[in-house]
Amino acid sequence: MPDQPPYLRIADVLRERIANGEWVPGDRLPSRADLGQEYGVGDNVIRRAQELLISLGTLEGRAGSGTYVAEPRKRLRIVRSIFREQAGGSPFAADMAALGKRGTWESRTDAKIPAPVEIAARLGIAEGELCVRTAYEFLADGKPVQLSTSWEPYALTGGTLVVLPEGGPHGGIGVVRRMAEIGITITRAVEQPSPRTVTAEEAGLLGVQKGTLVTHIVRTYYAEDGRPVETADIVVPAGLCEIVYEVPVNS
Repeated sequence: MPDQPPYLRIADVLRERIANGEWVPGDRLPSRADLGQEYGVGDNVIRRAQELLISLGTLEGRAGSGTYVAEPRKRLRIVRSIFREQAGGSPFAADMAALGKRGTWESRTDAKIPAPVEIAARLGIAEGELCVRTAYEFLADGKPVQLSTSWEPYALTGGTLVVLPEGGPHGGIGVVRRMAEIGITITRAVEQPSPRTVTAEEAGLLGVQKGTLVTHIVRTYYAEDGRPVETADIVVPAGLCEIVYEVPVNS
């Protein structure tokens, strides 16, 4: 088996020292130079190890001050289930209410946006075909905890009362119920989660540091005839939220 990269080895050592109580929440770690000398590695190795632990919520960086042991925090529980949306209301708001928090969201919709090649493939349309794109920022007690960018074919909803996901008489009720208003029955959702680090834009919107780990979920809704009617990229910071999938079991 290949040797473990040096920065992962250092991250494990730092994490163990914190777990053993050598450093407690609020403590400032030694400088990168001092840690590098202690472990016989370069500054870049220490930096990468610290960035990893920051992305996991173990450490926190303070501009101009150094790196500190972060205060333990309980991750928010986010439940993924198409059946929760069919029940009505906002699943996100319900999840936050269960945690004693107020779940809200902000959105921006742009109509008639040409579909990029990847989005077109996911929606089964031609590249450049017009779509309605909506960017969401989900908030818990006013703090951002999740991002989502949704795409719907304009040919599907254009000229109807549901063309704007968050506007009109059916705004804000969710994809499943909106599509039902124009006679489209959504029967399944496919989600593909994968880990990655935030982009610079996502870090700014979420208020997290560069290198923070997120779960990137590619979700697509399908109608009963098998055609995709909406696809979205959902970004959830791993250190802030835990994702739980609710799967119904037929008796």
